Amino acid sequence: MRTQVVIIGSGPSGLLLGQLLTNAGIDNIILERASKDYVLNRIRAGVLEEGMADMLDEAGVGARMREIGLPHDGFEIAFDERCHRLDLHELTGKRVIIYGQTEVTQDLMDKREATGGVTIYEAANVEPHDFDGDKPYVTYEKDGVTHRIDCDFIAGCDGYHGVSRRSVPEKAIATYERIYPFGWLGIIADVEPVSHELIYANHPRGFALCSMRSMTRIRYYVQVALDEKIEDWSDDRFWDEIRRRLPREQAERMKTAPSIEKSIAPLRSFVAEPLRFGRLFLAGDAGHIVPPTGAKGLNLAASDVRYLFDGLREYYAEGSSAGIDNYSQKALQRVWKAERFSWWMTQTLHRLPEEGAFGQKIQHAELDYLFESVAARTALAENYVGLPY
Repeated sequence: MRTQVVIIGSGPSGLLLGQLLTNAGIDNIILERASKDYVLNRIRAGVLEEGMADMLDEAGVGARMREIGLPHDGFEIAFDERCHRLDLHELTGKRVIIYGQTEVTQDLMDKREATGGVTIYEAANVEPHDFDGDKPYVTYEKDGVTHRIDCDFIAGCDGYHGVSRRSVPEKAIATYERIYPFGWLGIIADVEPVSHELIYANHPRGFALCSMRSMTRIRYYVQVALDEKIEDWSDDRFWDEIRRRLPREQAERMKTAPSIEKSIAPLRSFVAEPLRFGRLFLAGDAGHIVPPTGAKGLNLAASDVRYLFDGLREYYAEGSSAGIDNYSQKALQRVWKAERFSWWMTQTLHRLPEEGAFGQKIQHAELDYLFESVAARTALAENYVGLPY
């Protein structure tokens, strides 16, 4: 079997890259180790930058997002028993859209099937070969049979634990990582959100976030220690805790409901450099992870796809390798800016055990300054809505 581009991983970055390539007449095959249902059941991010929303339109999958997604012009930061609103649209002329990753994935899967794109699910033991030469190929097993796909390029969109980055020789890659000493306990419930916009809360008991997937489904989080056990958190305990971390007005109007999903996620910052190894490219979580505080993970995957797709399109349309040669540098410039912003949001809004009382005072000074300074609010807003590609 032969194709032009093999994409490893059928998450949003792999599916988006595949659809853009298909629309441009560039043949591609997606290999996915899990089942289709498993991929669709992964519940992740839901805040889309305008740049990513525009890319979904470009891929031909933006109609449902535009119909049922929730445009948000701002969000609130709660501290000192008050909610302070940051007006994204007033400060930048841009907004974000609340639209769950599951919905993005479903739209991209439906479009791929409608346009004849090939995705091979439950592909076991996927392995890229000879990507340091001119004739790369990928092998995988399906139903006990080993298959080979020859190709021009391999796109590793298979996440932090995927095979793509692991296949790179150790001496060829540098990694940078920070593990945070806490996690997010999150629930999903079918209930009206406490606010029509997101609320980020800095509180002496720890960080909290009131987010949503729709006006009838919430996604709320509280900061917890890494040694917390999910079975120790009943729904009642969660609702009591998040109310404690909000100003009284918001806590009193919060509606509750049984959770339909509950999990604890650790937080980390991670970057691998470079993102290109011969004819293998890393995109999305395969190359970098951000803490979710700044809502950058899914959006960074989209910006990687932007640069990689533009480079591949230029290669096939014009015979120029300039775009793919510059892919890693361009992508990493944006990645590190998003890493910085996500780190800043995490540092500013969470209780950091090692920082003590001095660190808490610094956080309050930072937040006071933020809402006294238009320049500070503009800098936050520019990063939150997404830096230009």
